[in-house]
Amino acid sequence: MGTLSFDLLLGDVRSLKEKRSIVRPIVAEIHRKFAVSVAETGGQDLYRRAQIGLAVVSGDTGHLTDVLDRCERMIAGRPEVELLSVRRRLHNDEED
Repeated sequence: MGTLSFDLLLGDVRSLKEKRSIVRPIVAEIHRKFAVSVAETGGQDLYRRAQIGLAVVSGDTGHLTDVLDRCERMIAGRPEVELLSVRRRLHNDEED
């Protein structure tokens, strides 16, 4: 299993409604294109910041890494957000 956590800075956003109009389509597109579990995971009460987290489960480490890479490139390429940081974690069977 692999996870990504994105810390995003949104552009000229002045309300939570405007924020949702940016974040929800991003979350929906990631879910649709890559069949991963994805959600806004933090900063829900902040207008210009968002955290998006996603998880991928695969028995093939190469496939897992490829999906995580493609998700990261998609977020980084979105003009309406600035990617401040990405945290990637690969989990293995030996972890609790």
